[in-house]
Amino acid sequence: MQLFSTFENNIYLEIAISSLEGVGIKQEAIYAVPLDNRTEKRKVFDTLHRSDGTSLIDIGVGLATAFSVIGASIGFELRWGPIFCGLIAAFIGFVIGFAIRLFTEVILNKRKLLKGKKSEVIVIIDCEKAQCEVVENILWEHFALGVAKVE
Repeated sequence: MQLFSTFENNIYLEIAISSLEGVGIKQEAIYAVPLDNRTEKRKVFDTLHRSDGTSLIDIGVGLATAFSVIGASIGFELRWGPIFCGLIAAFIGFVIGFAIRLFTEVILNKRKLLKGKKSEVIVIIDCEKAQCEVVENILWEHFALGVAKVE
């Protein structure tokens, strides 16, 4: 039987492996594989086939709506009228909102990170069916992020 588990790369992984060896699992039956993290930088603009869930125009659309209402209200007293003043104010609001979002996403580099903990090491353990319960408990006690059994 094989057990697969994922861990962060910390001292608890080493303690879990030592505990497994203490229970009678041979060192040759424990296989730990570190994962490579993404080195490619995220792209700012989305494509039709890939999206990261962040939008650069959400603040711009909100500000465009607010500015257009204010611009149209003021436009009743101006020479150009409410329509042109509302459109100009909407464009200005959109540009300001887009600039704010672009600044926070690109220049400050505050992109969405993965929430929670990242798996960094996969541990594969070959054991007998009788030892499976004990091995699984040891993995959970030492803060495994996930555990799966395969017969």
